[in-house]
Amino acid sequence: MAEPALNERFSDLERAMMELAYQSMRTDMAIKELTRETKTFQWEMKAFKNEMKDFKDEMKDFKDEMKDFKDEMKDFKDEMIDFKDEMKQYKIDSEADRKRMNKQWGDLANKMGTIVEDIVAPSVAGIARKYFQVEDLDFFAVRLRKLNTAGTSRREFDVVAETRDLIFVIETKATPRTEYISDFIRLIPELKSWFPVIGEKKLIPIFASLYLSKENISYLSSNNILAMAMQDDGMDLYNPEVREYLL
Repeated sequence: MAEPALNERFSDLERAMMELAYQSMRTDMAIKELTRETKTFQWEMKAFKNEMKDFKDEMKDFKDEMKDFKDEMKDFKDEMIDFKDEMKQYKIDSEADRKRMNKQWGDLANKMGTIVEDIVAPSVAGIARKYFQVEDLDFFAVRLRKLNTAGTSRREFDVVAETRDLIFVIETKATPRTEYISDFIRLIPELKSWFPVIGEKKLIPIFASLYLSKENISYLSSNNILAMAMQDDGMDLYNPEVREYLL
């Protein structure tokens, strides 16, 4: 009875030892597998770190390029600002030169007594075209001396121009004194004595000078007379709205 029991205990011990050996072998395999996975992870992490290093280097290069680009753009903007400032100054200088030339031209014509021929007369066709849609003038005269229909008075008119429907009578004064404007205002109702076509044609009275003050322009406008004076690009009307009372 004792020997079978002893054999049974040895069998249990063997099974326990075999189970322990099996478990040990599984543990070793698991450790080896973990070791392989760990090494693989380490290799992958090393490769990832290398890629990240390359990416960081590329990003650094990109940032450097962007910095260079920003610097170039800043230089370009600065150059554009300088260019705009130069163009602005050029425009100011050009406008000042044009005004100075117009003034010198006007002063010279005034001194020589040729303001009518040199400044006012050449501008009439442009005024007629711009404000009255007149392409061609049927009649045009400078310093026209004319006897009235009664044969009692002869006078000189600075500029007279006619179309089929309009007659322009331009009075020019180098110095636009108020009394000169008043004289022209008084003359207008009498113009038919020199120009019988007035009535058949619309009269367009214009008072012209190199310079007209706001007071001059207001005075002329209140009497339905167009005010013509020097502007930046030449002679032009300062109160074209008066046309509606003349046409």
